[in-house]
Amino acid sequence: MRVIHNTEGFLQQHSGCVATIGKFDGVHLGHQRIVAQLLEKAADYAVPSVVIVIEPHPEEFFASDPRSCPPRLSEAGEKVELLRAMGVDYVYLLEFNQELSQLSPESYVEDVLVAGLNVRCLIVGNDFRFGYQRGGDFELLCRYGKRAGFDVVETASCVSDGVRVSSTYVRECLAKADFDRVAEVLGRPYTISGTVVRGQQLGRDLGFPTCNLALNRRNIPLHGVYACTVEIFLADDECIAAEGAANIGYRPTVKDNGKALLEVHLLNFDQEIYGARVSVTFRHRVRPEQKFESLDALKARIALDVEEVRQYFSHYRQ
Repeated sequence: MRVIHNTEGFLQQHSGCVATIGKFDGVHLGHQRIVAQLLEKAADYAVPSVVIVIEPHPEEFFASDPRSCPPRLSEAGEKVELLRAMGVDYVYLLEFNQELSQLSPESYVEDVLVAGLNVRCLIVGNDFRFGYQRGGDFELLCRYGKRAGFDVVETASCVSDGVRVSSTYVRECLAKADFDRVAEVLGRPYTISGTVVRGQQLGRDLGFPTCNLALNRRNIPLHGVYACTVEIFLADDECIAAEGAANIGYRPTVKDNGKALLEVHLLNFDQEIYGARVSVTFRHRVRPEQKFESLDALKARIALDVEEVRQYFSHYRQ
C-alpha cells in the first residue's frame, strides 16, 4: 500500500481508480464495510482502490477551542495502518486547509476526483457533504458523474444491535467506558498508539514512573484513569506485552496547558523504552479525571488507582 499527499504522477501509473472519501475516524465496522465495497469494485474495474482520508478533520480546522470539536478516535497514522491491514492500494491523505475549504463543489470534483485521480467509480454515503460551505451532496455527485463518466455508488449502511454504527456512536460508548461494546462496533478493542517521549519525570518523583505518549489530536475521547494492556515495539522488532494503569487527560493537578497526554504506569516493569512505539488498549475505567489539592494527595490517589488496576487484572486473568 502507498500513502500519497497529492495526486501528482498518479495517472502516469494508472488509468484511473475506484475511490471513497471521508474522515474514517476509528475505522469502525461501517468504514470496514465501505472498504470491502471499495475493494470489490476496484477488482471489477481492474483499477487500484483509493481511500481519500480528509486530514485534519474539518471540525478541527474550524474550531476556535480545541475541546469544542468532536473527540478524535484515531490519528492519521493509526488510520493508515488499519487501512493497510485491509488491503487498500492507496491512502490519499487529503489536507483540509483554507484553500480546500473555499473550493466550490464543482471544482472539488473536477480537481480532486477527475483531473487528479480519474475516478471510475466513487463510493460515498448519501449524506456526504463537500465543497465550500458543504454545498455539494450525493445528488450533485450523481449528476456530475453522468457528465464526467464515473459511477457513484451509495455506501452500504452498517447496523449493530439495532444501532447505526458511526464514529459518533463509538465516542458515546467510550464516554461510558463501555469497552466491550466499543470492541463490537470497531471489530477490535479500542487502542491508542504513539511513540514514548520524555516527560517531566513527575511520575518517577511520585514513585510511579510512567511512559508518556504525546497525543496529536485536538480533543480526546477518554478522560481519567484506566486499566490497560500494552504492547511495546522495540527497535529490534521485539514486542513486549505488559499491563498498566493509564492516565489520559490534561493533568489538571500539575498544569492544564491545553495539551492532552497519555501516561502509563507499567506494572512489574523496569526498562527504558524512550522512542519505542507503544499501543495502549483500554480495558476498564478506574475513575474520571480530577484535580487534587496537592501532590501528596495525588500520590495517595495514584497508589489506590494502581492497586485497583492490579486487582482488576488479577480477576481478569481468572
